[in-house]
Amino acid sequence: MNTESFQQKLFKELNNKEFFQHAHNHVQTYLDSAKERVVYPLISAIENLDVFDEHMPIDSNDGKDIIELLSTVGSQGTINTLNGRYFGFVTGASLPVGMATKHLTTYWDQNSALHAMSPIASRLETIVETWLKDIFHLPKTTVAGFVSGTSMANFCGLAAARYRLLERQGWDINKQGLSNAPTIRIVTSKQAHSTVIKTISLLGLGINQIEWVDVDNQGRIRPDLLPSLDNSTIVILQAGNVNSGAFDPFKLICEKARKVNAWVHIDGAFGLWAAATKKFKYLTDGMNMAHSFAVDAHKTLNTPYDSGIILCNDQEALAASLHMDAGYIIKSSARDGMYFTPEMSRRARIFELWATLKYLGKTGINDLINLFHDRALQFSNAFNEIEGFEVINEVHFNQVLVTCNDDDLTSRVLSIIQEERTCWVGESLWNNKRVIRVSICAWTTTKKDVELSILSFKKALRLSLKE
Repeated sequence: MNTESFQQKLFKELNNKEFFQHAHNHVQTYLDSAKERVVYPLISAIENLDVFDEHMPIDSNDGKDIIELLSTVGSQGTINTLNGRYFGFVTGASLPVGMATKHLTTYWDQNSALHAMSPIASRLETIVETWLKDIFHLPKTTVAGFVSGTSMANFCGLAAARYRLLERQGWDINKQGLSNAPTIRIVTSKQAHSTVIKTISLLGLGINQIEWVDVDNQGRIRPDLLPSLDNSTIVILQAGNVNSGAFDPFKLICEKARKVNAWVHIDGAFGLWAAATKKFKYLTDGMNMAHSFAVDAHKTLNTPYDSGIILCNDQEALAASLHMDAGYIIKSSARDGMYFTPEMSRRARIFELWATLKYLGKTGINDLINLFHDRALQFSNAFNEIEGFEVINEVHFNQVLVTCNDDDLTSRVLSIIQEERTCWVGESLWNNKRVIRVSICAWTTTKKDVELSILSFKKALRLSLKE
């Protein structure tokens, strides 16, 4: 096929309404069956994915056939986060407005690196930045970068911290690198999330250099065990322990850090949203004294994947740490988003975030988080009434940790639950004890979903005891 024929073929598909309607019909079918489909793929569905194993095709294929294959076979291999009974990870279920916005704006295909590349993306990033500062009660000088998730947001926040602490000591990390650079201290809890550890490694700060601080029985860092801080220290705190859901005591530690000019970064993947509520705002008391914050929208806020946010109260440090420039770049007096993220080319994920925030408003965010907490309490109260289960954490937010009499029994119960597929829960270690972790983070989780899940737990325990 010559280039003109190839191009004509593509234009024909672009203008083929039936082709796009065909895809949309499959989307609607998937949504319509959300509450009926199993929460985790059946073994047969996973085995059927073998159909995708093939050599790279030599010739072009029919677009409609590709969509058909994805819908009929691929969709059966998906995790059903809209089911309402997926509790294995802190995974949200996209709100309808977010899904519809992503569906619409996918066809816009905007690159949000520069205002010149997408004025609408630039404008909405500016607006959402303002909204986030408002609901999180952060200083007006705070800036936001819209990244893929908290892993990348943590990277950006700690990169900004590294830049600023070294700059204060007369060291330009961008020009001089890390070789022979002044030492940067890292202070964090023994319950720090694995993505924080990964970030420290990626930034060349050295995992072996971390000064670990012990935690209380809920996984909160203990301020009384904090080492002396100084202006070469990065303190990393947590808004929402990934197991217990507990929050570190921000105010006390931030006050200590502020006195010696240490940098405080808060990893708030799912918990930072507590600051936007009436009931749980107290958990984040004093966090506005920190310097940088990482948070996901695709968790607690229930936007579609992927939607992470870095917030930093040091615009110069953030922009300098993610420094990039070139002669062809067209700078604008409006927002150029690339200066607040590691990437230049970056899909405009701001559309779904803006739509979700506008749809929910402050009241809706409050109601959504209250819903998660109510369902977590429902789980906890039910477990406490069943002999053989023990809830071993306080339900601070949306996390419930439950265990059986011993590790082996806990693992057997978990395995049966996962095989039955009424709900799907994950496993973790807590104080060297094997636990089942229940994370409630989907707007679709109803009281009935919790009741059905509890029945699955009861059945699994009964069968496990017979083994």
